[in-house]
Amino acid sequence: MKHPNQHKRTIPLLAGGMILASGYFLFAQEPAEELAVEHANCSFFGPKQEMLAKSGLAAAKRQEYEFSRVAVAVASRLPAVAGKESVERAAESNNVIDKHLYEAWRQNNVTPAGRTNDFEFVRRVTVDLTGRIPTAARVQAFVADGSADKRAKLIDELLASPEWVDKWTMFFGDLLKNTARTTQVVRYADGRNAFHKWIRESMEQNKPYDKIATELLTAQGTNSYEQGNLNWIVGGFVTGGPVQDLWDQMAVNTAETFLGVGHLNCVMCHDGRRHLDTLTLWGKSATRYQGYQMAAFFARTDIRRTRVGDAATPYYWSAEDNTRYRTDYNLNTTTGNRPARTAVGTVRVVAPEYPFNGNKPRSGENYRVALAREVTGDFQFSRAAVNYVWKAFMTKAFVEPANQFDPARLDPDNPPEAPWALQPNQPRLLNALAQHFIDNKYDLKALMRTIVSSDAYQLSSRYNGEWKATYEDLYARHLPRRMWAEEIHDSIVLSTNMPQTYNVAGLGTLNWAMQLPDVVNVGVSQWLDTFYRGNRDTEDRRAEGSTLQALNMMNDAFVMNRTRAGATNSTSLMRRALTNTTDEQLVSMLYINVLSRYPTEDEKTAAYSALKDGNRQQRAEDLLWALLNKVDFFFNY
Repeated sequence: MKHPNQHKRTIPLLAGGMILASGYFLFAQEPAEELAVEHANCSFFGPKQEMLAKSGLAAAKRQEYEFSRVAVAVASRLPAVAGKESVERAAESNNVIDKHLYEAWRQNNVTPAGRTNDFEFVRRVTVDLTGRIPTAARVQAFVADGSADKRAKLIDELLASPEWVDKWTMFFGDLLKNTARTTQVVRYADGRNAFHKWIRESMEQNKPYDKIATELLTAQGTNSYEQGNLNWIVGGFVTGGPVQDLWDQMAVNTAETFLGVGHLNCVMCHDGRRHLDTLTLWGKSATRYQGYQMAAFFARTDIRRTRVGDAATPYYWSAEDNTRYRTDYNLNTTTGNRPARTAVGTVRVVAPEYPFNGNKPRSGENYRVALAREVTGDFQFSRAAVNYVWKAFMTKAFVEPANQFDPARLDPDNPPEAPWALQPNQPRLLNALAQHFIDNKYDLKALMRTIVSSDAYQLSSRYNGEWKATYEDLYARHLPRRMWAEEIHDSIVLSTNMPQTYNVAGLGTLNWAMQLPDVVNVGVSQWLDTFYRGNRDTEDRRAEGSTLQALNMMNDAFVMNRTRAGATNSTSLMRRALTNTTDEQLVSMLYINVLSRYPTEDEKTAAYSALKDGNRQQRAEDLLWALLNKVDFFFNY
């Protein structure tokens, strides 16, 4: 694919190689495990078939180590830097993460990577906490700061920033699946916006995570356009069946979202025996009756739609607890989305009971209030939250996929019998961090501060010596991740200093993709979609690369217009770089703004030579274009 400027290309400007999606991260995809026919044909299981298959015995045997392949490939293309050794630092650290990982390194005789340098740290932590790269001025000020606690101060600064709110509103919008329309539920833009505002306000208040979950699980009200937290519970609405289908889906959503237990969806159709035998140790013994008991917590929840006007107009939702449901969960259906519900022995009506400990609502207690208490009081609630957040910072979760916990394989003091093994790669650290989260009253910022302050998080992605894929589970180096679509978009906008605005009805003008309320079709949505941002329904975010991503980065007007000096924005990076600058100043300005670092000596030599060989403006535009396409721009390492 040729660059639109028709002159000699300047690929040699990039010492270390210009590695685009088309030439770098097209990794072979492993086939999904073969599944029982009942699962393969299940409309609920189908969209997540491959993800669920990765959690079983066959997946454990396969040991793909996909994260190591990415880490090695990305790190090999980064400029070499000298890193400080971190073993001694971790040994002396009071951070709960370092204490556990240092012991794991010691027991396995593994030397971790050195500590990452200041340029890389400021970029890494800024992207992870705020969803965009730092400004050049912030990088320069941070690197020049000689204080011993500057990393801690930077972390606090980022946690207190409005950009943190943007990033984590998007994160929890993904987790809670806030979108205007799915295959089952239509919230309309007004409902989606109300939910988005509620999530955003929760982040601004740093609302404790157990309170967030409780407010979602117990939400009651008559208008989902006005009461944002109502919109999560209506996500359990299912068409085409009896009311029990709705209660089942609400139970499934609760288990997967707040406990990370996705296999409950299977149990809602049939006992686990002979269906889940190779996928989950807990699930193989779970019964459909236990699923009924979980769903019965919603048996008095009445979800209704109210038309805004006539029958052709949109509608809003209400969710109220209705005491007219006197018989709890009836086993009396023969139609709908799931197999017939028939009496179990002499039992025809099932009362609520929490399947993971056998607890029941107190006398006269609201069922959903009881469920919220059980869920948020379950240690697995904290474990699942920590796992989700850990993955966001450390690339690989303790349990992968992150929403496929097996409750029978989590206790390091009571490991399962062969051929099963403990599911978390670091079970004691996971438990310790979950307890730390509880002790800090489910404070999300405190959890994130603990993670990014650890020496383990601050390891380099480079590794001196022979890297073995088994070290991946020890977090012996930092595992790079390809940035989200919105992070790449906003980093392009920020680095080139060419703003992008989006007008979203009900929310006004937004300046960043990370502020969008949804994976909504506005502006350059097609460009964003190529980076696999998911749909908050049947498709999760994915970090793979593609040729289409490369073509968009190399040729799309969103990128190309920001590399040209002819842009109308007089303060754009390209215009500033060409105004009264020497070649040395120009090159340094482009590198520090785009890659958050200065060029190496080899990169300087190549860049200076290219700038003197032909039209200076065209060569400078080519350099900016090439930096935006370099592997260390769209990977956070």
